[in-house]
Amino acid sequence: MPQGLHAEFVEAVGADAVVSDPVALRSYECDGLTGFRVVPSLVLVPRTVEAVAAAVRVCAKHDVPFVARGAGSGLSGGALPVADGVVISLQRLRSVVEIDVVNRRAIVEPGVTNVDISRAAAPYGLYFAPDPSSQQVCTIGGNVAENSGGAHCLKYGFTVHHMHSAEVVLPDGTTTVLGGDSPQLGGYDLLGAFIGSEGTLGIATRITVKLLAKPAAVKTLVADFPSVEQAGDTVSAVIEAGIVPAAVEMMDALAIEAVEAAVDAGYSRDAAAALVVELDGPQAEVDAQFAQAKQLCEEFGATKLRIPASAEERALVWKGRKAAFAAVGRISPNYFVQDGVVPRTQLATALTRISELAAGAGLRVANVFHAGDGNLHPLVLYSEAAGEHERAEALSRAIAELCVDLGGSLSGEHGIGTDKACSMPRQFSEDDLATMARLRHAYDPSGICNPGKLLPTPRLCGERPGVYKPHPLESAGLIERM
Repeated sequence: MPQGLHAEFVEAVGADAVVSDPVALRSYECDGLTGFRVVPSLVLVPRTVEAVAAAVRVCAKHDVPFVARGAGSGLSGGALPVADGVVISLQRLRSVVEIDVVNRRAIVEPGVTNVDISRAAAPYGLYFAPDPSSQQVCTIGGNVAENSGGAHCLKYGFTVHHMHSAEVVLPDGTTTVLGGDSPQLGGYDLLGAFIGSEGTLGIATRITVKLLAKPAAVKTLVADFPSVEQAGDTVSAVIEAGIVPAAVEMMDALAIEAVEAAVDAGYSRDAAAALVVELDGPQAEVDAQFAQAKQLCEEFGATKLRIPASAEERALVWKGRKAAFAAVGRISPNYFVQDGVVPRTQLATALTRISELAAGAGLRVANVFHAGDGNLHPLVLYSEAAGEHERAEALSRAIAELCVDLGGSLSGEHGIGTDKACSMPRQFSEDDLATMARLRHAYDPSGICNPGKLLPTPRLCGERPGVYKPHPLESAGLIERM
């Protein structure tokens, strides 16, 4: 890092917002994917949007790479620092600026947690629909970066479906607004391109989200099955019947074991798999579809049905499901969380193949996932002390690529980050990746904004750089490459 840069950052954000102590810097060396760790040169913790922009301008002036960070709860290495760069932490920008009841929207800063948006809207009978399992701690800025979903994304969609606009600090330090208040805007969908770009196109500093009215009725059931395949087939049957539940979640025996050890949520410890099915909407519709879903669970071999009798009992069911990732620490010292997607019709096949891959690697895999939309969250269990890290990492990568081979995707909501960048050619062609790189270059010509994430690079993957083929007009000197 250039000499004297520390002083420039102090001028930009204030002395109390520059972290340089080597011990304190360790707190930012990784996100939720702890297998990748890099200590940054500095961490900046600005208090205002203007300070964020000023910090980015210093980075742009000196070509210093920067990584935006929210709660650090991401699971793909998307907030992994760069050794010679800075981390710009948004944890101090956590104001709910406005709850606009008439227009059903909220204006918030990026450090506001997902669940706090719903808490702020609750007195008005409103809520924010996307609900990642980490919603108690994950921030809306990170949700925008990863296009997060959650358990109820089957019916309500992802973050992208609940956004009006975002104020963004671009990689050169200028500030702009993407999107707007109107439900339909002309021109290119720049907001859509920004959501899910994993912090590679800029930093969201003020976000306007849509709010929904709380449903009139909610009903939940937990169905136990003697095999994960039967549970998977039940999911397909429910959707095929024309029922669109608010959520359909599944956990296998290993995941249930961990959850019950940590939370004691009342799941059956002897079940091979458990489905959580939740319906919401008008009372009459919910009653009719709930009876149908219950019948289908029984037809496909459910051995036990549990129907929560109160809101408190239903909350306990969801507490167990949403605690699953952290709870796995009860049964394994280390684990990787994968995030592939398969078509619903391939759920049973995917689970069988994951079991075979795990057996071949000599490792255990606990399965927790959004079964309704085929978003798998296999947790690869291993012991760092026993030297199993490389095997576990290889198994995790094989599972992600299996999802692509079955007609799915490398990621449903956790993002590509550092973890799966080298697998991107498995899903996308060279032309696809080149197009993505050109878009990224248009926003960030210097390549300083969250470098090394999302797209494969020679540094990450040991690949030779691809040859850039210039356009004939470029070769003739009539146009320039951006």
